Amino acid sequence: MLTREELRRAGTGIYDDWTALWNGGTELAGQIMAPLFTLRYAQANTEPFDEIRTPPQLADVIAAWRDKRGDLRFTAEGTPVVDLELLDGTLNGLVARPYLAVFTGDDGGEVARSGTDTLRVEGGLITEVWSVSSGAAGRTFYR
Repeated sequence: MLTREELRRAGTGIYDDWTALWNGGTELAGQIMAPLFTLRYAQANTEPFDEIRTPPQLADVIAAWRDKRGDLRFTAEGTPVVDLELLDGTLNGLVARPYLAVFTGDDGGEVARSGTDTLRVEGGLITEVWSVSSGAAGRTFYR
């Protein structure tokens, strides 16, 4: 049995791996994502994510995204909310955390946006993601 602190650390680690995936560690897709999963992105212009269901598809989309905006950096912010339990020896539950995305805008200036990702974990793998960001006209929360 894991302690609450161990579960919190495990959940934070899952979220850190999710962030590293988006920062270009596309090999992580096959390690942290379930063979089939669902992405739910609430911001405008993210409709292409609706059809992604497998780790290779996600890795390909992230790589293409990074080709367009190579300086894009995601950073976890705030305190993670971890609601995990150990069932049959694997982690199951939810992990949520705010993030900051920073990149160079078309005018050469820094653009920063905040958001929150909620990860559903089943059998130790991410099976569903809910992502909400401040969008193109958005703002940041921790700056």
